[in-house]
Order: sequence, then structure tokens, then C-alpha cells
Amino acid sequence: MAVLFGKLGIESVSDLFYYLPRRYEDRSRISHIKDLKPGEEQAIVGKVLKTNTVTARTGTGIFEVLLEDPTGKVQAVWYNMPFLKKVFSAGRTVLLYGRVELYNRLQITHPVYEILKDEDEKRSLEVGRIVPVYSLTRALSQRYMRRVVYNAVHAYLGQTRDTLPTYMRARKKLVDLKFAVENIHFPYSFENLQRAYKRLVFEEFFVLQVIMALKRQKHAGSGIAHELKGRLLDDFKELFTFELTGEQKKCISDIEKDMAGERPMYRLLQGDVGSGKTVVAMYAILLAVRNGYQTVMMAPTEILARQHYVTVSRTMMPLGVNIRLLVNGIDPKTKEKINDELKKGEIDIVIGTHSVFQEKIEFHDLGMIVIDEQHKFGVEQRKSLRRKNLKADTLVMTATPIPRSLALTVYGDMDISMLKEKPDGRRSVETYWAGEDHREAVYGFLKEEAKNGRQIFIVCPRVRKTEKSGLISAEGMFEHLKNHVFGDLRIGLVHGQMKSDDKNTVMRDFRDKKYDILVTTVMVEVGVDIPNATVMLVEHADRYGLAQLHQLRGRVGRGEHTSCCILMGDPGTEASRERLSTISGMDDGFQIAEKDLDLRGPGEFLGTRQSGLPELRFGNIIKDFSIMEEAREQAFNLVKEDPALQETRHAGIRANIVKRFRGKIDI
Repeated sequence: MAVLFGKLGIESVSDLFYYLPRRYEDRSRISHIKDLKPGEEQAIVGKVLKTNTVTARTGTGIFEVLLEDPTGKVQAVWYNMPFLKKVFSAGRTVLLYGRVELYNRLQITHPVYEILKDEDEKRSLEVGRIVPVYSLTRALSQRYMRRVVYNAVHAYLGQTRDTLPTYMRARKKLVDLKFAVENIHFPYSFENLQRAYKRLVFEEFFVLQVIMALKRQKHAGSGIAHELKGRLLDDFKELFTFELTGEQKKCISDIEKDMAGERPMYRLLQGDVGSGKTVVAMYAILLAVRNGYQTVMMAPTEILARQHYVTVSRTMMPLGVNIRLLVNGIDPKTKEKINDELKKGEIDIVIGTHSVFQEKIEFHDLGMIVIDEQHKFGVEQRKSLRRKNLKADTLVMTATPIPRSLALTVYGDMDISMLKEKPDGRRSVETYWAGEDHREAVYGFLKEEAKNGRQIFIVCPRVRKTEKSGLISAEGMFEHLKNHVFGDLRIGLVHGQMKSDDKNTVMRDFRDKKYDILVTTVMVEVGVDIPNATVMLVEHADRYGLAQLHQLRGRVGRGEHTSCCILMGDPGTEASRERLSTISGMDDGFQIAEKDLDLRGPGEFLGTRQSGLPELRFGNIIKDFSIMEEAREQAFNLVKEDPALQETRHAGIRANIVKRFRGKIDI
């Protein structure tokens, strides 16, 4: 049995206490037989009058029990369970719970049962109470699990130690741990269940937010106090032909305050596709450079790094700023020269991929770190870059809108700025969901767009076809379109398995309008900017998450022409249909993110790899967001008052963190 419990992550009594039921059934009300209502699940207590076994014409064995109480009689029926003949016998008192049905007479089919001894209903774990239902492996039964948990609670709950200090429980009106554990498994009422749930969720969120507060405390050391020199912001605005949005100005103001302070900036800048994050980042970069410090900007792909290099160079080189590109494709001599110039302080800004955090690269005076699409990098990669200078300010950006609830969970140690407005001139992208039966019409539309001088992305889920998947592949689609559909159009192919130089050549040629159609994979979801591209066609769109579809859609609509996104797919599940229906009718990235989080849950939305922390065990960051905010306030106040958690009353919290997050955080 220990092996089976191990599959559920249960290896100790404590694990058992915190293995919460996934739902509850209210079997607390015992009905009289005369009051039974067809179509409802109800509980009864009665005496067995007689039993009977029959065989249906299909060969199915049917076991019947006739029960009575002082108000009437009812029949209970089980299929293919012959062993029940040894359980039920005339004269026994039993508890039954199940769905009541009406045939020729009232009948309860496959009810849960409990044989009562001395007519003691109160000891039953199956009927006559609010009953927990657990997520189990096939070899474990609910009945067995309930008995094990019940025995553990009554034998060992008295030995548990409450980790939340008394003053905090009193302040937030939280029940103690013993009450919470007992009532989360075997609640005496639904009110008690709610009080138990709030206590356990609060504790989980609280511990996580204490860790966030401890991590933020590490960023509170001595940083660089940048001077806000002269007309820097006014001069910066004059670099652009457009007016900055109100939210861009607000984010710039937040960044100025951060960079002028003694504490190193550690800010997350998140914004929807096309909201102008790069412009905000360029101001932070310019502020650091004007104060005599170097800046490094890291992107997850070589294509995006090169694009940033072009954008930043076009804006800042006229100001006399020295900018270099550092990616894997650069020859060794050039790379060595860049390293030397960085060390001497001759380079102001270096833009690159993961190459920029290699150990051998040294900076003369690094003052600003900008990480784009930071969720594409692992925790250790981000740490490696920050170790180049712990005093440096850090700005991390993401075009994947993150709901506030998730941001406080995963990035709770950071200050957060949000860009929701889109600059003037950004067109909305019409989105259509088309089944396979519309393919011919879709291809006709693509041909018209190409003839009008527009360009098209076609995204496929795989690079090449495999026997198992049967999914459309980029290589297969490229050959099919070139040879059988669009023989008169120029078609390009790019995917992540190509050599860097080949990828860059294809993307450059597409940007220079040498291709009408680019067949690709999801590698284009981030940062690719082709103003003349007006159509994004996504094959097998039902296989993607909402956030990814929104990112792909954001690759078009970046120029002056009307654009659209066509989602090809015949979804086989209700969840897939809901995703395609949602994305077709919604273009606000933050609303989409909330819906995506609701559909997929936080683990799948971002993945624990990004946070460096294990997933929450039972708190729901959407449903329980108000509890999280309470827990966050208490956690940050506690760390402010007791930064090392050394006070005796906080010993339980410290022990809990050490046990659960060993190796994840230093304390």
C-alpha cells in the first residue's frame, strides 16, 4: 500500500493530512423512504428484508436488496457484484447513499453502503455526514482512503505543530491547524469546511509570499543611483514620430524612480502584443548609458536579438551610442573583439542571446540588464546574467500578458508595470476559425492577398511529418503548396532546426519581400516584425494554448494594411472548441490570459521551471485571489519586522520553508 500512496506523493502522515479531497458529497441528511425523490442522490437507513440474485438476458448478474424503514420500502440494485451476497443478510441495518430512480417501483442503483453495528450511524465515514472524495490511483478505493485518513487524524493530529503564530491567526480570524486538518477531511458542516479551507490556503500562500519577500530583500542592497539629467526624457520623445501612450509614460516614470533610488531596480514590464515595451526599455537603456554605465539586452532567439539590434541601433546610434550584437553565429575573432571592447568599456550596449551570460564575458561597468521574453529562459540563466553585477538594475519584459494573480505568485519579488494601451496606428486583427471543409476558400483568399502585394505566415505544429502524429508539418506543407497549390507564388520555409545563418537569411528575405508566403513553426511567435505581413494562418490551431495563439496573431497587423488571423482546425474536445471560440471573439491579451489561466491552470500556463518553486498544492490563485492578497500583506510585513525569521514565534514558519523549499532558497 505504501507504493500506491507513494504514487500520490504521500510518504508520511503529514503528507496524508495535506492531501486534500478534490470534492465533497453531502450525505449528511438521512431521508425517510417515503420522502425519496427520483433523480436525486439521497441517503437512507433501513433494515434488510430480503436479498435476491437474478441473471439478465444479456448475462449480467443482478444483486437486489429490499430495504424498509418505518415509512416504507425501497429496492437497491447492483450489477456484476456477486460478492455482496456475503455482505447483506436479512435483519441487518444498513446505510445507503445513491441516485433514486423510478421504474415499476423506487430503486437505488449502485448505492454506496455501510453495514451498521448497534445502529450506530455516527461512526460511518460513508453516509450520514459530508463525505470527502479524493483523487486516487485505480488500486486505491475511496472507502479505504477515508478510513486511513480518519485513523491518522485521530491518532496523530495532536502531535502537529501550528506554524502560523497566534497573533497572526487572531488578526486574520483563522482557525488553528488541528481544526483545519480535521474539518478539511471530515467537516462537521460546510461552514467549518470553508473556515478550514481558508486557513490552509492562507498558510500556503503566506509561505510562498514570505519567500517572495525574502527574495526581494536580497535585491535591496546597495545599487546605482542614476541621475535624471537635464532634458533626457524630452530628447528621448523627439526620437520618435509618434506620441507615447499614457501607460508608456507611466512605466517610464516608474523606471526613473527605480533607477534614481539606492536599491537595484528589479521590475517586470509586461504588455500585450504591440503595446510598445521596447520603447520603454530603450529609455531605461539610454538613462543608464547617459550615466556612464553599460547595458546588456538578452533575447531568447537570434532572430529577435538581431531585430532588437536593428531597432535600438536605428534609434540610438545617432546619439553617439556604441551598440554591438553578440550571438552564436558571429565568428570567433569578432566575438573576441567584442569581449575585449566590453571589458574596456568601449561598448555602451550589447544585444544578444544566451551568449551574453557566458562566464568569460566581462563588463567594464554593467549598470542595466534587459531580458526580453524572460519566461523563455530558465531561472539559472537569468541568475547567471545578474551575477555579472549585482548592483545593476534589471528590467525583464514579456509580451505574454500574465494575470495579476499569477504574477504575484511567480514574480512576487518584482515590481510590476503593465502596458495595455496600443499606440496609435496599431490595427486590430480580425480572427476567423475555419474547418477543413473551408480550406479551398482559404487558399483562394491567400492568393488574392499575395496578388495585392501582401505577405502571409503559415504556421505548422511540426517541422517534419511522423508516422504517429499525422499532423501537418512545415516541410510537408512547403512542398505541397509549392508544387500543387501556389505554383506562381514565392514560398519560403524556416524552422528551428535550420542553421542560424540559413534562418536569418530566410527571415531577412521575407522582410525584404522576396517571399509571398513563409511556412514556419511557432518559432515566429515572439518578436518577428514584418509590417507587410497581413495574414497569419495557423494549422491545427486547436492544439495550441490561448496565449500562444494570441502571440502568433500578433505577428500581423503591424503595418498600415488590414490584417487577419485564420485558425484552421476541427477540434475534437470541448476544451479545444472553447479555446478557438474564445480567441476568435477576443483581442485583449490580458482577458485572454485570464481565460487561458482558468482553462489550463497555472502549472501549464507558465510551468514551474520559470519560478524555481514547486506548484501550489491546493490554493487556487484565481478563486482564492483575495486570500492571496491578505497573505502577501502579512508576509511582507513579517519579513520587514523579522528579516531573518529569527524570532521564536516565527520558528514554525522558518522550519516549514526550510522543509518544503530546501535548495530553492537560502534562508
